[in-house]
Amino acid sequence: MKTIGCKQWICLLGLVGALGGAGTCGAQTANPVRLGWIGPLTGASADFGIPMLNGAKLAVDEINAAGGYLGRPLELIIKDDTANPEVGLRRSQELIKDGVVATIGFCNTGVAMKSLEVFQTAKSPLIVPCATGTPITSKYPAPESYIFRTSARDAIQAPFVVDDIVARGWTRVAIFADTSGYGESGLQDVIKALEAKKLKPVHVARFALGVKDLTAELKAAQAAGANVIFSYTVGQENAVIALGRQALGWKVTQVGPWSLSLPFFLDGAGEAADGSLMAQTFIAEPSNERRRAFLSAYAAKYKTSKITVPMAAAQAYDSVYLLTYAILNIRTGDLAGPSVKLALETLARAYYGVTATHERPFSKDDKDAVSSNMLVMGMVKNVTFAYPEDRTRNLFVQRKQ
Repeated sequence: MKTIGCKQWICLLGLVGALGGAGTCGAQTANPVRLGWIGPLTGASADFGIPMLNGAKLAVDEINAAGGYLGRPLELIIKDDTANPEVGLRRSQELIKDGVVATIGFCNTGVAMKSLEVFQTAKSPLIVPCATGTPITSKYPAPESYIFRTSARDAIQAPFVVDDIVARGWTRVAIFADTSGYGESGLQDVIKALEAKKLKPVHVARFALGVKDLTAELKAAQAAGANVIFSYTVGQENAVIALGRQALGWKVTQVGPWSLSLPFFLDGAGEAADGSLMAQTFIAEPSNERRRAFLSAYAAKYKTSKITVPMAAAQAYDSVYLLTYAILNIRTGDLAGPSVKLALETLARAYYGVTATHERPFSKDDKDAVSSNMLVMGMVKNVTFAYPEDRTRNLFVQRKQ
């Protein structure tokens, strides 16, 4: 893959002008602007924590090459939450003590929920690029909230998938949801989406994380006449569902949120995953210049032709750029939490990102950057587009509606 240089990146991503003449593609000596990063680098969720970090680091390197914040380099302060809520709480407290300007973080809804109060109380902005549980951005009243998000919350993913399966004639839905915070909030979002179609699930299965056999629940769903399985879990449990369904010879499609694109499912289920459908904000295909440049740069920096979880990498990358665009609007150097929050809520310049064109992604009353029109339906065959029209639509990066 062809790599591109610093000046090309500056022009491509719109930093010329935003930097106010500070971009020089050179080394900086001023005190760094400290940005927090928190996510799972070890433990059960490392498969998507690592690309989330890689995406953030790639953005930081590019921004520093373009001049950083008024000549000050950005510095990532990295914390491993191990996908454990208690560890995440301690690491979040450490970030506040480290004096970060803002934080990019969290892959797991349950881990995020445990730590939100730390950032809210400290009035330190948090941008969530990965975790999708709806309660993350609804815990605090929007005007007061310091919690922002660039991933698609489950409250839009669930109806997006429900709309698709109903259009296919699959109206007898079995829901399989784990008992974590992620599974619980996802279950409620799916039920609400079905109710909007005047439907109820024919079977609901709940299970603990780490379950190895769901044969009994699958048989119950089959007996209830389910013609599609909507799964809401983030780990290897998705593969347990797919393999169990295959062992029963039950030929129904498994659908779900973005977590069906994770290695736990793709690698764990193997051919049993084929044909599964999931909501996506980003599919790792060079469908336009922005995505081609991002994929090329990622491949060159990390010496890989494949991103294990492309959405995690792309959304973290875009999050760092959005935060940088915000602080570049603060010409006084006042990077206190309330100033950064206001800057995020009043972004004046559009950021032409990898996952979307972010034009006023946040406001005082809305802390979620992704709207349903930005989603596409992915299909497991190494995760590609489920519909030709989505592939065509993806040539044009969507804007929030």
